[in-house]
Amino acid sequence: MEASVSVNGSQATISLSGDFTFEGHRAFKEASQQILGRPEIATLVIDFDQVDYMDSAALGMLLLLRERLAHRPIVLANTRGTVRAVLDVANFGRLFDLS
Repeated sequence: MEASVSVNGSQATISLSGDFTFEGHRAFKEASQQILGRPEIATLVIDFDQVDYMDSAALGMLLLLRERLAHRPIVLANTRGTVRAVLDVANFGRLFDLS
């Protein structure tokens, strides 16, 4: 998996591509580290447009990121297919904004 970060004003976006699994934890951590130290970022969008599969390790990474960002909202964008099904089964719609 690859992860890239872009910032537009107070919104940051992490764009993911490939399968979001345990093997991608290093790329995801490096991308999220770029956001954590920047208090001017009010909202984080994680773009799943290029992701077709995610596993339980990915769910754990999202939960850890949510905990570290504390009060800042996280939007999980472009979730569909298997990814959306995994997020729905895990009831992540109660913790994140899903689109």
